[in-house]
Order: sequence, then C-alpha cells, then structure tokens
Amino acid sequence: MHESNSIDRSRSKNRWNLGAKEGIDESRIAERLLESILDDENTGVLLLDSGLRIKEASSVVCWILRRKRSQLLNVSLEKAAEEAGVIRLPIDGTLLDGAAFRGRSYSSGTGEKRREWLLDGTPLWEGGNVIGAHVMFRDVTQVLRLEEQIRHSDRLKMIGEVAAGTAHEIRNPLTAIKGFMQLLGKSLADREMHRELDYVKIVASELERINSLVNDILLLSKPKEVKLVATRIGSIIKEMLPMLRNEAVMRGTLLHYESWPEGPVIMADKEMLKQVLLNMGKNAIEAMGTGGVLTIRERRTEVSAMEVAVDIIDTGPGIDREHLDRIFDPFFTTKEQGTGLGLSICRRIVHEMGGTIQVSTGPEGTIFSIILPTLSRSGELGTGLGGALPFDVV
Repeated sequence: MHESNSIDRSRSKNRWNLGAKEGIDESRIAERLLESILDDENTGVLLLDSGLRIKEASSVVCWILRRKRSQLLNVSLEKAAEEAGVIRLPIDGTLLDGAAFRGRSYSSGTGEKRREWLLDGTPLWEGGNVIGAHVMFRDVTQVLRLEEQIRHSDRLKMIGEVAAGTAHEIRNPLTAIKGFMQLLGKSLADREMHRELDYVKIVASELERINSLVNDILLLSKPKEVKLVATRIGSIIKEMLPMLRNEAVMRGTLLHYESWPEGPVIMADKEMLKQVLLNMGKNAIEAMGTGGVLTIRERRTEVSAMEVAVDIIDTGPGIDREHLDRIFDPFFTTKEQGTGLGLSICRRIVHEMGGTIQVSTGPEGTIFSIILPTLSRSGELGTGLGGALPFDVV
C-alpha cells in the first residue's frame, strides 16, 4: 500500500514538473488554466466576499448579468441583478452561514437564446470563519432539451401505437362499405338513376379521404422500410421540382432554387425524401397564400462538415410562437382541411435516415432546414465533398 502511494506521488511529481523540464513557467500554465475556466461558455464561476459582493466573475456570469467584468467587481449581487433587470440569482446569505447548496436552477435569456443553468454554491472557510463563497454555473440547456425530446418521443410512440390499432379497426369496415358502394353505384348506373349515382360518388370520394388518412396514420406509426442508396440531394430535388413548380404556378408563387452541383453524397431513400421535400414545399406555398417567394437552397451546415442542409424558405407571415412547439405533433394543424400528420411523417422519415428537421420563424417568413449526414470518399460518414466513391451514386 505504501509502495503504491509512493509510485502515485512520483507520477504526480513528474507530471507537474513536466513544464519545468520543457522550460515552461508552471505559473503560466496555472494562469492559462484559470483563463480557460473563466472563458468557458458552458461553465460559469462567481466569487463572492463575506458581504455577497462580487470579487470575480467569468464570462458566463457577465453575460447573465449583462455587464462587463469591470462593472461587476465589488458590486453586491442583489444590486447587479437589479441594475441588469434580470431575475435575481438564487444565491442568499445561507452561504455565509456555512451552508452549501447543490443544483439550484436558474434561467437566463429569452427565446432561442434562453439557457438553463444549475448552480452549486460552496462557502470559503478560513480559521473557522466563512470569508466568502464561490458559485459554479453548469449549462444544462441541451440536457433538458434532450429529456424533453425523449418525453416527446415516448408520447409519439404511445400515440402511434393507439393510432395504428385504431386505423386497422377502421380499415376493416371501410373495405366492406367501399365494396357495397361500388355494387350500389353499378346498380344505379344500370337503372340510369343519375342523381342517386352522384350521391354514391360523393360517398366514395369521402371514403377515399378516410382511406388516405388511415394510410397516413399507419405510415406514422410504422413507416415503410427505408431503402438507402448513395445519392446527391440535388438530384432528388430536381426530380421533385416540376411537381412543386406546378403547385407554385397555381398560386402565383415564385419558385427559386439554389443548387449545389458538387454537393456531398448522402445515403437516402430517394422516393421517401422526395415525399418529404414535396410535402414541406407545398406547406410553404400554402402558408404564403397567393403570391410570395419559395426558395429551396442546398448548403453546408455551420455546425459540421459531415452534414448537408436543404432549406425550404417562404415569405409568409411566420408561425405563431404558441404553435411552434407543436407543429410536429400528430393531428395538430391550423388548416381547415388538414389532418396534422404531414410534418410528423416528414420528421419520422428524416429521422429514419439519420437526420433532423430544424425550424426558425418570424414575421418575414419561415425556414425549415432538413439536416442529413454525408458520406466520405471511402463510403463512411464524413465530408463527402466530391471525388470517387467505392459505389455508384444515383
């Protein structure tokens, strides 16, 4: 046991003496470490004295309190929050009584810039007395969003299972009704009962609408098998554009396509992705009413070279904020004749291909971005920016 401790101390000593052997000032290393902690965008550090006055604040704390570091030093925490017009931080005098705390939640920012934090506070002791405290801020925004996505997925799964069972129960009597209506229509046609035959045609048309809805529900709950092939997304868009252009002409909408001819290769089900693009393009045209401009744009993503994005941009009035969180929910729709399944199915298809759909909206229009992973020249996930591939690209 003593021998093991001796080895550990030796290793530790050698590690910390590494800077000295290489001619590096160890104090400079410690300084750089401190700077990196203070500049970390996901971690905040706040140092307080015995009067809860700010003695040190990292860049995160400065952002939360909307002040420069020099404006916060030696200012009381309460006054700093008041001057910034933000909700007071959940830090109180109990820290000075020697009581640490863990996991206090705090929210900062609004809209897309909103961030969620967990705060851990620890008193600083000297000679049996508390001389101050330090508080660590941990950014848990992505964690909470992921938890919400998991809860959302669980809800969708349950809805899908219920919907699938219901759809099967509807389909059985629907088939029987459709068959008898066809027999009735033939009988009326033989008797030249044209008015009654028109009624039968209306019923048959409505039955087709119900059948289409049942098919959508089944696709949502259990999508078709995805058949992935290597392709460039531009080829899929070009096959889909004539159908979308006809829809645009009917509504007086201008259609603009920004292609990326040498864009990366992706693995996708061409027919299903074409369905997604067509559905979302039609949604954008309908959102603008008469007129407007629909832009379909291929581009690189800002986040990763291993992804390609297709933006579907309209110049409509935008999506209401209270509706934004629900647009992908099954059966949620603002259209009078809509089923609320289109976007749910689109997202399901894109997820099956390893991608995501993002949306941003405002009074000047809405952007739906379909993000898909790309392939490298070796055929693995990577940048895929042109070059020969070990398989055919269709």
